[in-house]
Amino acid sequence: DLGPIPPSEFIPAAEQAGLITDIGAWALDEACRNAALWPAHLIVAVNLSPAQFLSGTIVQTVRQALEKHGLPAYRLEVEITEGTLMKDSELVLGQLRVLREMGVGVALDDFGTGYSSLSYLWRFPFSKLKIDRSFVAALDQSASAKGILRSIAKLGHGLGMTVTAEGIESPRQLASLRNPGCDLAQGYLLGRPCPPEELAAIIMRNFAFDLARKTRD
Repeated sequence: DLGPIPPSEFIPAAEQAGLITDIGAWALDEACRNAALWPAHLIVAVNLSPAQFLSGTIVQTVRQALEKHGLPAYRLEVEITEGTLMKDSELVLGQLRVLREMGVGVALDDFGTGYSSLSYLWRFPFSKLKIDRSFVAALDQSASAKGILRSIAKLGHGLGMTVTAEGIESPRQLASLRNPGCDLAQGYLLGRPCPPEELAAIIMRNFAFDLARKTRD
């Protein structure tokens, strides 16, 4: 009746209603079920809510989803925001360490949105650092934005992380991110949300594109 409702609205409502842990477990299970059908070199990333860590059950939830669908741990990546670490950092970091020991990738999402603390980066070995979209958007207005992006990328690489730039919506932004040294790019320019049944065609199209590029090279 209300039409499409974005995550920025329904996730806070689910958290306030005490439903986010159950919804998060369902989303994780569905992600693993679908990813198990993909080519073995592809991974799936799942956003986690702070509430899932505060409940103390996230490790068990992840382990059950992986075992249920036979998905190797290295093909799952969980994403947390810096705000998650502000809730109860020792409880969160303890569970994240167990996930990393299992082989699950852990990405620090939306880096640079206001809670940034370098102490988190050396206290826990994140596998990926995702630069917030606000920095990418600033490329069109600020000459210093590229310097900041370059510094963040260098910091991430120095700590052994893969660095992803989020929120890419124009070819100009994508071109600008090659020099700062970002490893991966994410945004509507490269792909939009779609139902699982459309993923097979996207995977095949990307495979054909990569094959053609390698042939030219």
